[in-house]
Amino acid sequence: MRAYFIPIVLAPLMLSACGDPAPTYIDQAWVRLSPNKDMPSSGYFVAHGGDADTALRGVLTDYALKVEMHESMSEGGKMTMKPIDNVPIPARSKVAFAPGGKHLMLWGVNDTAIGRGKMTLTFLLANGDRLLVDAVIQKPGVAGPATAAMAEDHSEH
Repeated sequence: MRAYFIPIVLAPLMLSACGDPAPTYIDQAWVRLSPNKDMPSSGYFVAHGGDADTALRGVLTDYALKVEMHESMSEGGKMTMKPIDNVPIPARSKVAFAPGGKHLMLWGVNDTAIGRGKMTLTFLLANGDRLLVDAVIQKPGVAGPATAAMAEDHSEH
């Protein structure tokens, strides 16, 4: 009877190791509105890699006319910005879109989203996943989420 007891006790533990792989997910999404409606607003978030490598290929929303991924960098002693079309998200890692680095540029954020205080963003991953995430909208002059990675002022966007 002892020989049957051990496999029965271990079976649930062995089956739990066969579960679904951890997915990639996005959190801490927020949008800082531009004080000038003719200028783009900026968006930030953190991408958490699942069990497999993937990449962020783009971001869509029904609440803005256009969304692009950009990266700020220092070149020749001055800050510049360039569009990016692919951001690797390595397995079990974090990729932050934060002030002073990678970020979203959103043109024409609509008044409905501003009134609601949030907007839904669709993140397009290289593995075919589409992640829907609500981003909190921060009006001009209001501080964004207080985290170390997002503490730097990036109001020029």
